[in-house]
Amino acid sequence: MAHQVDYKIDGDDLQAVTITLDPGEAVRAEPGAFMWMENGIEMSTSTGGGMMAGIKRKLAGETFFITAFTNEGHDRRQVAFAGPFPGRILPVDLSQGDLLCQRDAYLCSAMGIDVTLAFNKKLGAGFFGGEGFFLQRLSGDGLAFVHAGGHIVERELGAGESIKVDTGCLVAFEESVAYDIQRIKGVKSMLFGGEGLFYALMRGPGKVWLQTTPFSRLANRIVSAAGGSRGPGRRGGGFRGDLLGGD
Repeated sequence: MAHQVDYKIDGDDLQAVTITLDPGEAVRAEPGAFMWMENGIEMSTSTGGGMMAGIKRKLAGETFFITAFTNEGHDRRQVAFAGPFPGRILPVDLSQGDLLCQRDAYLCSAMGIDVTLAFNKKLGAGFFGGEGFFLQRLSGDGLAFVHAGGHIVERELGAGESIKVDTGCLVAFEESVAYDIQRIKGVKSMLFGGEGLFYALMRGPGKVWLQTTPFSRLANRIVSAAGGSRGPGRRGGGFRGDLLGGD
């Protein structure tokens, strides 16, 4: 049985999603995503799967807890969530298959959706992919909402078709898409191209979602404009910025 929710996305580049809950219906969200809720909705916090689930999330740089919002009233009630920085919200129907996404991309979902960590078995992707050894896996039969910086660009890749992506711009992709990290060729490109040392190679079939403005890139620009230690033309940030493709 699909775990669907009624929703509306408001805004353009600073979006929020408002979810309408039937009596007894619930949604779950990352702590800090909550915006507002109507009377009758109760908030509760859990690890989303026991102590080990919370520990695994914490080790991978995520929050230990996930918050649930349940309509305890007799009428339909609304609750709203928003991302932590300017960007857009992407609704994804997981009944079509699992979704792999950046660790900070998950915003909220229907209660039947599982949010777990996917271990990336390729060492190159683990060390240089911008996500450590882990990606978030969203699975289940219903809707989930992912937040991305700036505008969201969707690419659907055919079987064997591939694209090369700045690691920071990669938001999410379907499980059918193969994911790997490759080194940029050429010493000059690596040292002076301003795009870091590695990129993500995505090979179809399946959909890939990209963000135009990763938060790390935006933060680097703000620091530079405020008189930070990096020069105005440098996009990355020291060792980590180089590894993450200038993001």
